[in-house]
Amino acid sequence: MTDQAVGEGHLPTGTTDRPAAATTAARGPRTPETRRDAAPGPAATAAAPASPDTRFAGRRRELQALRADIERAGLDTLSGRKGSRSRVLLIAGRPGSGRTALAGELLAGLVGDYPDGVLRAVLTGPGGEPVSTERTARELLAGLGVDAPPGAAEDELTASLRDALAGRHTLLFLDDAPGAEQVDPLLPDAPDCLVVVVSQGPLTGIPDVRPCALGGLDSAAGVAILARYAGPTRITVDPRTADSVAEECGGQPAALVLAGSWLAARPKASLSDLYRALSEVVLPQDLPTGARPLLRAFLLTYGALPAPAARILRLITLAPGGLVDAHIASALAGCSVAAASTTLHDFAALGLLRPAAEGDGTVQGSGSGEEPAVRTPGAAAHPQFRLPGCLDPLARSLLQEHERPAEIQLARARMLERTVRLLQSCRAMGEPVDSPARQKVAGLPRSLRFTSAAEAAGWLRSRRTALLDAARIAVADGELDTLDRRLMAALTRTLLAHQGAQAAAPDLYTLHGLVLEVAERRGLAHEKAAALLNLADLDGQSGRTVDALARYRGALEAARSVKDPAATGRALESLGGTYTELGDWQRAADWYGRALELRLARDESADAARLRGRIAAVHSYAGRWGEALREWRSAARTYRRLGDAQGQARATGEVARVQEYAGRPEEALRTCLSALEIARGAGAGRLEAALQLRIADTLERLGDPAAARLHRALGEGLLEDHPQ
Repeated sequence: MTDQAVGEGHLPTGTTDRPAAATTAARGPRTPETRRDAAPGPAATAAAPASPDTRFAGRRRELQALRADIERAGLDTLSGRKGSRSRVLLIAGRPGSGRTALAGELLAGLVGDYPDGVLRAVLTGPGGEPVSTERTARELLAGLGVDAPPGAAEDELTASLRDALAGRHTLLFLDDAPGAEQVDPLLPDAPDCLVVVVSQGPLTGIPDVRPCALGGLDSAAGVAILARYAGPTRITVDPRTADSVAEECGGQPAALVLAGSWLAARPKASLSDLYRALSEVVLPQDLPTGARPLLRAFLLTYGALPAPAARILRLITLAPGGLVDAHIASALAGCSVAAASTTLHDFAALGLLRPAAEGDGTVQGSGSGEEPAVRTPGAAAHPQFRLPGCLDPLARSLLQEHERPAEIQLARARMLERTVRLLQSCRAMGEPVDSPARQKVAGLPRSLRFTSAAEAAGWLRSRRTALLDAARIAVADGELDTLDRRLMAALTRTLLAHQGAQAAAPDLYTLHGLVLEVAERRGLAHEKAAALLNLADLDGQSGRTVDALARYRGALEAARSVKDPAATGRALESLGGTYTELGDWQRAADWYGRALELRLARDESADAARLRGRIAAVHSYAGRWGEALREWRSAARTYRRLGDAQGQARATGEVARVQEYAGRPEEALRTCLSALEIARGAGAGRLEAALQLRIADTLERLGDPAAARLHRALGEGLLEDHPQ
């Protein structure tokens, strides 16, 4: 998605956080004999980490120009008007040119001037597809701590984003933008914010954009990057060849990093060996000149990998959200978790992967830099990595060239199956210690277990974007319908267990939509009805009542087609409830009546009594007191027949309420006293208290304040004795 890892001077990770099996610094390359028991990774040594003041090389002129553009007056200011939108800086260049690294360096120097921090979003998916504006806006709102209703339209979300940024001093970094149509809806109407966009081309249609086009690095900067990997000695003894290598890499930071890493992995190799190896790489004849240096350096590094490691590099392009950890790589390649972990760390040392920051995926919080992933024991022990955006299409082309479609599908199925097991383990940590789910998880391998509920919740939070992408991948595949349903069920339960229904609602809306897609594709009416009901519930909670009605009707049709009484009854009741919210009392009573007929036909007396209460409430709203009294009395008789004294007392109390509404307070008082006796016999303290207070109100209206005070005191005392 981005090319930050292979930007100007961004070095591969050092060895301090690598497992012992992967630590190869200062040992030289591993020979085939020494690697027999190790992971199938590249023979590489890790370069020493750079000091903070040497992590960026070259581009000083471009950096100064960008900073000057911030201070320069905009078109609005020149015309005498105060600017209403944020200033937009564009860093344009081909992937691998160090554009994201330059943006990161710019943001690092500006963050002190913007106290509300930095919001980061990547606008292109790992496969090169544009990320939907709706998804990006939702994630940016989440980064701001603003709740967005589930299922909200793109226009609503972008308007909420602009409102949330109004009055703020925020840096908005939009990386890997496909074009102006993805950027323009996200631009805040806030002159105190600054937007930095990284793209391959111009942002045509967005006014007053300050572009900075990147070409290749000059020779000195290119040699400086090589020196950080190869060490200064080899550069000093052969400076002219170093210049030739930088020229062969086209001055592209991504190519220079790969070339330098290749040299760092071979302490006995010279710059001449590197130059010769680069020159010998065979490239397609029709390849554009600008794409040649990066592909040459990539193929050089890839060609030196052992076959198992090369296969892992190809397969990790299948990782959801572009994020890969040892579990994902292990499942894709069918190797052990330890072997996959070693290989991923070796890839990072070669510049083929970059460590992913906490929350990496779409949005990062405030700050200018990336914090290393937190490593803890168990399933959450493995850090995440990302294949740089400039290398992703190159690795994908190798995947299509070397892997058969059946092998790709099998690898994806293994990955999704591992994800399901991890989700089940994560969900179990939200259960009590002695629950069956926790006991079941205790028998899993340690690599699939979490040590605490907090660790499980952190794992879920850090992989949320990738998990949702995994669900999308499973649905899009079309041949994994059994597995994708298991995955979405596990993800839904896990989100509910750790986040709760309200916080998880936006993600649940996405998942229910995916379930609906699968159900419609395979003609699964039961699943279609359930998905439509869930989506309609969320629509209704978000105020989209018309949408909810349409979904409830669709669910009813699907449920009736397969004679699913549970879904049919729920759809009928939901339609009644929705029309009640709309104030359409006649339609509400009609739909509740249909639901009542279904319950009576199935001899579900308790549900029938509950529905009679809802019908009575609708009649009360409409002022039809006779119909309301009839339904409440019928409900009370049903509860009495079932032996539910509390239900009988509650329904009888509602009869008294309707009588009072109808202007018959004496009858209401007698009925309420009868309900009080039933509640007292049932031991329903809080219901008895409510009835005492209602009797007190009625007595006051009847002109008996003394008796009213007595009943009110009794009611308040019962409330104290029976707290909520």
